Amino acid sequence: MDDSAYGTDDRRGNWVPTAPISYGPAFQWPPQPAQLFKWFFGFPGYLLPGNTLYAIGAVLIWSYLTPSLDDMRNFEPGWVGLILLRNLVLALLVYSAWHLWLYVWRKQETAFKYNRQWPRESSAFLFGNQTYDNMFHTLVSGVPIWTAYEVLLLWAYANGFAPFISFADHPVWFIAMFFVVPFIHEVGFYFAHRLLHFSPLYEVAHKLHHRNVNPGPWSGLSMHPLEHLIYFSTILLFFLIPAHPVHMINLASRLGLAPAQGHTGFDRLALGGTASMDVSYYAHYLHHKYFEVNYADGMVPLDKWFGSFHDGTPEAHEAMKKRRQMRGS
Repeated sequence: MDDSAYGTDDRRGNWVPTAPISYGPAFQWPPQPAQLFKWFFGFPGYLLPGNTLYAIGAVLIWSYLTPSLDDMRNFEPGWVGLILLRNLVLALLVYSAWHLWLYVWRKQETAFKYNRQWPRESSAFLFGNQTYDNMFHTLVSGVPIWTAYEVLLLWAYANGFAPFISFADHPVWFIAMFFVVPFIHEVGFYFAHRLLHFSPLYEVAHKLHHRNVNPGPWSGLSMHPLEHLIYFSTILLFFLIPAHPVHMINLASRLGLAPAQGHTGFDRLALGGTASMDVSYYAHYLHHKYFEVNYADGMVPLDKWFGSFHDGTPEAHEAMKKRRQMRGS
């Protein structure tokens, strides 16, 4: 597939999107109502496909793949094991789907791939293989720690230790929480990520994740256990925020599954012929490339507000180099 309509190759032969990275109109001032409407209801946009899919997924997980609260008043191996098995299956399905399509079957070869090279065998990774290393850290540490936080909150809801709301009693706030969760996800990730770049934590934990300079889907949740503890800790906010377990599951499943798309290394998904769909996480790819930019990505311009934004343009690259020189002087 020809990807030249959306980007160009740089001097090293890697693909660079033509359009600068944008946060969209959610926090633009003064507001742009027409742009905001198009962004909110468009495809891709705020509602579709991601946020709607995660919301529907959370409802299905709560309704069909989670025991009743009455069964979760005590920590028992049966229901805890069911949650762990459910999360393992979800992770295997989602991460494997992206990996198989793009990296094993190579359905679009290197079209829209930021780094045109495929991951290589390397002694830097367990088993000498980047994918196997990433799968190990994801499934042996990431999924169990994700599950532990989720189990803790489900137990807390069952015993009245977390503020619980129902649709019948609070219909407006119940619906609103589905729109709030994406913001909690983004803001929580940003501050957890900045913390992990604090020098001692980076050397002990986050450095493991950053071995993936040419990331693939399984890179997303490949982290040191200490980083998993920090990364998933955003779930604990539901000890303070009045919500229903379905909202907590919405956030937990995002934290557990969204890194697959965030680390594909591809900008668009080829759909056949000349059709393609935007799956861009170029901001996060640049973070893996330069380490000190784009700690968050999405609709909340936290990197702009805190001076760490790189929009992918040569001007932004020069600004980053100047910041480095000033720190070194």
